[in-house]
Amino acid sequence: MLRNCLLKYVPAPVLMVGLVVLAAALGTRYGLLENGVLPHECGATYGESIWSACGFKWALVQSFLQQRMGWASLALGVLAFVFSCRRAAWAGWLIGMAGLVLYSYDYAAVGALLSLLVLARGAEQDRQREDEAGDQPADRLQVGRLG
Repeated sequence: MLRNCLLKYVPAPVLMVGLVVLAAALGTRYGLLENGVLPHECGATYGESIWSACGFKWALVQSFLQQRMGWASLALGVLAFVFSCRRAAWAGWLIGMAGLVLYSYDYAAVGALLSLLVLARGAEQDRQREDEAGDQPADRLQVGRLG
């Protein structure tokens, strides 16, 4: 029986960076938003700086309002899947991981998985290139069958 190993298909940096983003999103949600560290009552004026606590809270809430994080992850995941773009896959994967925790899980899950497929496929193709690099030139020419 073959043992299923996640690291065989997904490289370690993808998992490690994903876990770091997941931990940061969990800390933001449970440490800042739901714990009451950020102010509850912020003025409705736009005169406040984005670097203030109210400005940070406004920007954070706007990122997951109306599933914006999920839509961004889905769009980047589809873009990465269709065009095999690893940069879009990284962005879709990381935004999707944050979106899973920050209230945008519907679309973020699909976007993160599409991005993860591209990242895993890229690692598999790199592994195949390394295996092919060890072959002898005569192996591909099939010289033995001609004689």
